[in-house]
Amino acid sequence: MNEIETESERGGEDVAEDFRAQAIALERRLHELKQQFDMRLIRAEVKAEAVRAGILDLDGLKLLDLSGIVLNDEGEVENANDLITRFKKAKPWLFGMTSSSSPLTPPSALPPRQKHATEMTKEEYAAARAMLLKQRY
Repeated sequence: MNEIETESERGGEDVAEDFRAQAIALERRLHELKQQFDMRLIRAEVKAEAVRAGILDLDGLKLLDLSGIVLNDEGEVENANDLITRFKKAKPWLFGMTSSSSPLTPPSALPPRQKHATEMTKEEYAAARAMLLKQRY
């Protein structure tokens, strides 16, 4: 019976070693994924700051060295604005006028309102009536 116990103990040790190896591999993969996620987050923040600063071509961001940028404890990029400010001073031809994230004005929240006949002058009323009658026939 001692031989059976030692064989099962060895089998248990092999299984434990397999689990340890899998745990180490998973921890390594988790670390790699976290680094990839952090780098994507940093690139997105830098891109947003560059758009706010008025960059003309986002391909210009490939010239930046992002290795010095780190995330703080809350997962936010600390010095992206400073980096873009320095980049803008170093390569001003990549930037145009500063703008917000969108140069367009948003549409009105209210739907367009048609002018009532009581608010029209006689000429406006006659023109609107003629257009309506023209559409009917």
